[in-house]
Amino acid sequence: MSRFVFYLALLGGLAYGGLYFYYGVAVKQRVTQELDALGFTALQVERVEHGPLAPLSMDAKVSTTVTYRGAEASVDVRVIGHPVFSDEFRLELDSLRALRLTLGSGGER
Repeated sequence: MSRFVFYLALLGGLAYGGLYFYYGVAVKQRVTQELDALGFTALQVERVEHGPLAPLSMDAKVSTTVTYRGAEASVDVRVIGHPVFSDEFRLELDSLRALRLTLGSGGER
């Protein structure tokens, strides 16, 4: 019986790990699509950070890092709906957390 519970917990952990990873990928793709639709094709989404319970909720706050040449910005985005399980999925810009500018040529000699 304990072996069954162990394997059930292991299977649940693997399923949740896959959902957690795919949630980040789906949000990154959607943010990229939204930026392209707005005409910001030069912006690149570097990473998406979300909490451990974000894949289980229909309303989550996600932090994205976008770059444009020498500028990098961290933006909080509110995800309404679920990018994996729902057809109704909306992103709302919440706030700008950080803006970093890099001055110079950017290369080493």
